[in-house]
Amino acid sequence: MTTAAPAGTRAAAPAPARPASPYRLSFGRVVRSEWIKLLTLRSTWWSLAVTVALSLAISLMMASAARDFGGGLSPVMTIVMPMQFTMLVAGILGAIAVTGEYSTGMIRSTFTAEPHRGAVLAAKAIVVGVVMALATALTYLVAILLTAPILGSAGIDWSDPAQSWTPLAAGVFAMAMFALIGVGFGFLIRNGAGAIAATVGVLFVLPIVTNMFVFAGESWQWLVDAGQYLPMSAAQMATTPAGDDVLQGIITLAAWPAALLLAAWVALRTRDA
Repeated sequence: MTTAAPAGTRAAAPAPARPASPYRLSFGRVVRSEWIKLLTLRSTWWSLAVTVALSLAISLMMASAARDFGGGLSPVMTIVMPMQFTMLVAGILGAIAVTGEYSTGMIRSTFTAEPHRGAVLAAKAIVVGVVMALATALTYLVAILLTAPILGSAGIDWSDPAQSWTPLAAGVFAMAMFALIGVGFGFLIRNGAGAIAATVGVLFVLPIVTNMFVFAGESWQWLVDAGQYLPMSAAQMATTPAGDDVLQGIITLAAWPAALLLAAWVALRTRDA
């Protein structure tokens, strides 16, 4: 038996179904969000500005003093050698790009929006690496234009890739790898000071320590040999014009951030943000 609805009343209409949102958090959107976050930080632009200014200043000084090197300095080295100093800024930029989110707690929002933490790590690594590579390539271009009038006829021989394009490309690659080393330490340590200290230690301090044992005799030669597999030594091998160990340098450079990012991915999966 059914009960008739009172007169003058109308049955409530069913609520219309909400249309499905056309937006999905794809990996491309994660990359775009990381791109926005990195480029809207003042620390990013300060780091890039210091890198460019330091690199150009050293290149100009080396080009001006090129004749005093006795002809033993390849012209392309005036462009890539400042990397021995700018590598620290690259590594620190990579570290603070990660630890800045941990210090503000924004990393929790990031992982809430994208629960797949490996995707966040990959996106951040891609963005940091690309930004550093583009900044380095642009810096090299400006340095080449500025030093060409100074070097004159003793400038870069563009007809020989081993004396020109190969060292420059290796320099761009090395700077990107230095930044990714900072990213790896940032995710592993999650503290700004700690990540920066670890990055500076690997990039700058350890090469000095291993070089101190060059005169220590054969019993310490193993430590000197191990130093050849540090990132800075690998970068020197990769950027040496017409060098015999360019491939070894490139592989070693790629292995460092690969190992650190893999360890960071494991850590992200096994601990809270």
